[in-house]
Amino acid sequence: MALGTRNYNVSGQVQGVGYRWFVMRRAHALGIVGWVRNRRDGTVEVWAEGEETVLDELEKELREGPPGASVRELHGGSVNSSGTHTDFIVRY
Repeated sequence: MALGTRNYNVSGQVQGVGYRWFVMRRAHALGIVGWVRNRRDGTVEVWAEGEETVLDELEKELREGPPGASVRELHGGSVNSSGTHTDFIVRY
């Protein structure tokens, strides 16, 4: 079981459409820890830690988003783990 950490910046119509809550629900279902937050520039940032295969699944879902979202771009990838997360939360 290979563990990894990924950090993403998602742009498009991703604020005001339930995108953060969608990400949190999917992360919980997949057993991923970390956080999601809106950024002032209109993008959404995601920090996710978990098994690599599960992170691949989350990445696919980040590209799709919930109904009402329109993901234009997803940037990011693997980063060094902080190892401090025990749950997945929405940050404000």
